[in-house]
Amino acid sequence: MTWFFIALLSSFLSAFAAITQKKVLFNLNPVQFSFYLSVANLILSIPFFFFIDYNAINFSNLFILFIKSIIGVTAFLCVMTALKNLQISNALPLLALTPGFVAVFAFLFLGEALKTQEVLGLISLIAGTYILESKNLKEILFPLNVFLRSKYHRYILAALLLFAASSVMDKFLLIKLELTPVSLTAFQHMYFALLFLLIYFLFKEKLVNRSPQINKADVLWIILISILTIGYRYTQVVSISLASVALTLAVKRTSVLWATIIGGKIFKDSNLIKKTIAVLFILLGAILILRE
Repeated sequence: MTWFFIALLSSFLSAFAAITQKKVLFNLNPVQFSFYLSVANLILSIPFFFFIDYNAINFSNLFILFIKSIIGVTAFLCVMTALKNLQISNALPLLALTPGFVAVFAFLFLGEALKTQEVLGLISLIAGTYILESKNLKEILFPLNVFLRSKYHRYILAALLLFAASSVMDKFLLIKLELTPVSLTAFQHMYFALLFLLIYFLFKEKLVNRSPQINKADVLWIILISILTIGYRYTQVVSISLASVALTLAVKRTSVLWATIIGGKIFKDSNLIKKTIAVLFILLGAILILRE
């Protein structure tokens, strides 16, 4: 059960990272914020490079990791855009659907299958998400209309698909291509910084210059977010190396409970009781998935 406690730690770190991200995004553009954070992540990841087994590094695993990093960068930008424009208690719980997508991807590409109780857990995750987005029982199609009409909810949907693919590639890199969690974390943050640097300069004139300049308080918050981000990414990778992708992501996504309750209170989100109930369904789904 070591993987479970590591994944749970990842969920706590992820929740507090999301709450602090929301705070900084009040001031910064998602592209601007993501670039600054990627630079901070790379700087704080430098010690990882001293513990890499470079004999296990080759063109194949670095190239696959680069493709995976492109997917991860796109997913992160989608989440940051949605988080900036939606209430935190609306945006983050939707990411709890990731285990469902991961289960399908892992079954198709890695041969991992879910047991009956795990399928029931995924159904509970979906039910919780439906409650989260529902207006009332009479308007049964309202949650579907939300995804069809709200571009920021579509950003979340895109992130779900991308995170699922990214997580399966994590497993492939760790098990099939024999990258260690340390190597994956170090090189991934290097790729992230390079990719966000490219995006930053491509869209600087159009997007970034319209945002306020970064201030000292933002810098301190970004450093804290960087520590939390490296922490939850590394612990997630370690957990995936010890257990299935779907199970790790199920535990990791319990972060939505902590982020919804704590973040919702801090940012005074609406309908917080209903959203908390919805997230409890999501948490129940994670518990069902964890049963062995």
